[in-house]
This record gives sequence, C-alpha cells and structure tokens, in this order.
Amino acid sequence: MTEYPEELRWKVHGERTIYDNRWVKLNLVDVEPPDGSRFEHHVVKLDHVAVALLLNEREEVLTLWRYRFAVDQWGYELIGGLVEEGEEPAATAAREAEEETGWRPIGEPEHIVKFQPLPGIIDAPVDAYLWRNSEKVGEPTDGEEAARLEWIPVERVLELVHRGEVLGSGAIIPLLYYLASRNAGASNAG
Repeated sequence: MTEYPEELRWKVHGERTIYDNRWVKLNLVDVEPPDGSRFEHHVVKLDHVAVALLLNEREEVLTLWRYRFAVDQWGYELIGGLVEEGEEPAATAAREAEEETGWRPIGEPEHIVKFQPLPGIIDAPVDAYLWRNSEKVGEPTDGEEAARLEWIPVERVLELVHRGEVLGSGAIIPLLYYLASRNAGASNAG
C-alpha cells in the first residue's frame, strides 16, 4: 500500500448541510489545508451509481441515445442508475440494463473501474461493469430513458468521444478504459 505524507492531508473541522433532497446534498465543510489557512468549502454529494457496458460478439457496445436538458445536448450514454440501499453495484448495473434496454446481462460481470468524476468538489462514486454476453428479454420498461438504443462498434468510440457525442464521465471513462485495456492486452500478447 502506498504511504502518503500525513502533513499534506487536509484537516476537516466540521461539516454542515445547507441543502438536502433525494437527488443532491450540498454541504459546507470547514477545512484546513497544509498551509494552515481555514475556510468553508462546498461539497456536493450524489448517490452511488453503477454503469453497465454490454458488448456483443461483433465488438459493439449497447448505448442509449438521449437528450440531457441540463446541458441541452443529445448524445450516447451507457446504461446505469442509482445503487439502491442494500443492493450490490453489479446487481444495480444488471437491473438497469434490463429495465432501460430490454437486454439482460448474462454471467458474472468484470468490474472494470471505480471512479469519482470531480473529486475536488463532488462526492459521486461510480462503479462500471463489463458483460460480454447478454440476451434480449423484452422491451425497455422505462420509455423516457432513451430516444433509441444503438449497438455502436467499439472502433467508433474514440471518434464519438472526440466529437462530444458521448455524454458524461459515466460513459466516457468506462469506454476509454475498455479501449485502453483491450489495446494493452493486444500489445502485451505480441
């Protein structure tokens, strides 16, 4: 385990909630960085999210094409949702895949990455899981999740990310991680 210099750790002297509802919590945290100054820092807390990356035998990834009003943008996303109390993140990802797309992941997933999208101000843990096999079991049960479902060839992912057509770190990070690990595996095999 890596050792970190204790003198560089920020001290937390207290915390108070200034806004709290089902979707977002905003706290003011009384902090003291290593230079000895002291101030209140905003921290946004969001629920734990689990994401499913479903691949098929043609190396295509299942995506949702949807509109996000907060950024006024259409784009591709992976499947995912909030981890419910007492639920394992992998179970959340599998449940969301079936609800949002009608595709049921098969087998045990590979946990590919855990990350915090903006750790300087937001506490929003995300776990991403990969399934290489799934079966169509019906239609999506939540019609407002996506305008359409689309299997995208993995080879197009970098182009779509570059063009800004993949929305959010919950899709970008797992997709780029998968590409990097796939390419690393190919180069290590030679």
